[in-house]
Amino acid sequence: MLKTSLSIFVKEKRKQARMNQEDLSFAAGVGLRFVRELEQGKPTLRIDKVNQVLNLFGHEIGPVEIKRDEKS
Repeated sequence: MLKTSLSIFVKEKRKQARMNQEDLSFAAGVGLRFVRELEQGKPTLRIDKVNQVLNLFGHEIGPVEIKRDEKS
């Protein structure tokens, strides 16, 4: 699995909160396996569950503009 900005963000926020993956899964109401897959950059995850985790840190998923090369 490829580390993504989302997986890096969640892992950094979890560490700043001094939580382990099990603590985060319990606090967010998701499974430990889900937290592990999220932090490892699994490409397919349920958006509602991702938002459950992000909400703990005051964030949510939203549209982000893709920067495209004008030459293409």
